[in-house]
Amino acid sequence: MPLAPDSRLPTPDYLLHLADNALILGHRNSEWCGHGPILEQDIAITNISLDLIGQSRYLYQYAASIMGEGATEDSLAYLRDVREFKNYLLLELPKGDWAVTVLRQYFFSQFQILQYRALQQKQDIQLSAIAEKAIKETVYHLRWSKEWVIRLGDGTEESSRRMNKAVDYLWSYTGELFMPSKFEIACAETEIGVDPATLKDEWYASVQQVFAEAALTLPSQGWTQSGGKEGVHTEHLGFILAELQFMQRAYPGNEW
Repeated sequence: MPLAPDSRLPTPDYLLHLADNALILGHRNSEWCGHGPILEQDIAITNISLDLIGQSRYLYQYAASIMGEGATEDSLAYLRDVREFKNYLLLELPKGDWAVTVLRQYFFSQFQILQYRALQQKQDIQLSAIAEKAIKETVYHLRWSKEWVIRLGDGTEESSRRMNKAVDYLWSYTGELFMPSKFEIACAETEIGVDPATLKDEWYASVQQVFAEAALTLPSQGWTQSGGKEGVHTEHLGFILAELQFMQRAYPGNEW
């Protein structure tokens, strides 16, 4: 049986949002496995993928325990359809070239570390513990991606061109990070979750500093893509789920 609604617990939607973000970006990054520019970085991006998928597991497990009715981490990852996923649009975009991958990872890691730090201070013990564990990994993700953004932005003419192209491609998706949904506001009001709008100024200041080091032009904060939290996604998520969920849907109930 599902647990009775309790304002002292995170809502399943909030946990699914956090879990979906980690799962979808982890899956996207895993596409570099065996295709990285050099062996060391191939291993690095693959390990980041594993970290993110591990974070999603803890969050799905917690969501399943609240939802009840037979929900499991596997059913939440493999048996929900596109409109039920609540991840940011930024994270489902194709991996692109190395510049796109490292810049997206930087944008998200810079946001995620602020989010996890805030969650550590909130009232829910289990979610705080998940954040405490995840932040140790996110510190590395942030350092790694930031170093690559600076290296490529302030590198050769070609690397700078590609980084600027990646900025143009991704920037309009970053505003969604700070647009609070109903479930985020509800959890923030009960001191369980974080209102992402409160993280925007610190995130922007950090990005501004890194872009200055990378000799990149920071775009103005204008119109932004949105809809992921409400289940309105790009066509790219459908292709991700078709690959991610194939085995479970083709052979339901399999265990290995």
